[in-house]
Amino acid sequence: MSILVTGGAGYIGSHTVKQLLQENYEVIVLDNFSSGREELLIGGEIIRGDLRNKKTLQEVFASYKIDAVIHFASLIQVGESYQNPQKYYQHNLLTSLNLLEVMLAHHVRKFIFSSSAAVYGEPQKIPIPEDHPLVPTNPYGQTKLFVEIILKDYARAYGLKFISLRYFNAAGADPEGKLGEMHEPETHLIPNILLTLLGQKKEFYLFGTDFPTPDGTAIRDYIHVTDLATAHVLAVKKLLAGEIQTDFINLGTTKGYSVLEVIREAEKITGLKLNYQRHPRRPGDVPILLASRERARQKLGWELHYSDLETIIQTAWAWHQKVATSLHR
Repeated sequence: MSILVTGGAGYIGSHTVKQLLQENYEVIVLDNFSSGREELLIGGEIIRGDLRNKKTLQEVFASYKIDAVIHFASLIQVGESYQNPQKYYQHNLLTSLNLLEVMLAHHVRKFIFSSSAAVYGEPQKIPIPEDHPLVPTNPYGQTKLFVEIILKDYARAYGLKFISLRYFNAAGADPEGKLGEMHEPETHLIPNILLTLLGQKKEFYLFGTDFPTPDGTAIRDYIHVTDLATAHVLAVKKLLAGEIQTDFINLGTTKGYSVLEVIREAEKITGLKLNYQRHPRRPGDVPILLASRERARQKLGWELHYSDLETIIQTAWAWHQKVATSLHR
């Protein structure tokens, strides 16, 4: 079976490509490398191209017999989406529409979508179930919701089979040390803590110490990126086997850690002390975000193997040390 992975050179995409290859799938990676890194790809057919260019897509589908598509390619920075919503609506919607159009023209109807917990907005229930109201609070989340609406219509009208995977907080790095997080700019909590401890960032800002949580800092649901990648492989298998027609599935752990808990664990693992500055909450930050993962367990048979906080930080620390060492050779 041959799988097209758009944005496969990104953080979650590259880990998923690795697992697909280990499962003996043929993998075609399509990435424009605007944020993805070619050094994170350990195999597969690599095509440099942009999903906004329909001609490129047509050439890919004409050249390969593709059985299913995993669509990671997306702009993902919430803050930037506030500042420049046009960029996000144009990019995230146009790329998805182009991809779906060319897929259907080539009779490819199995689609895994990289969605987000941002589709839920302010949580009305914790942990958040998949039938929670969908009220995104930022343009990034809106683009993910719009694509999900498109997928439902395409399933009804054109027979598309899809699974939309709603991530909570991806974290950690490949346990074998081959892959990890390399965002520019880096906006995720754990790498920012570790990069500060490594001296690659000058200071760390802790946003919000007055949340209604035990220690006053926000609580989030962190999932190891390898466990996330496993969920994508399981989803592909379910679609290819015809066991799922359409579904929306959270990827989370139902267990949360506060920012201060993450900092303390990072200090314990690294043996270093983090100096941080306290700042007010950011607009839109909520106290607690946790996922219900019952549907992922029931529908995908998804189990967690790496998503305890210690393993997440240990693997991320090993990766960032390795990258820092290679940068200073």
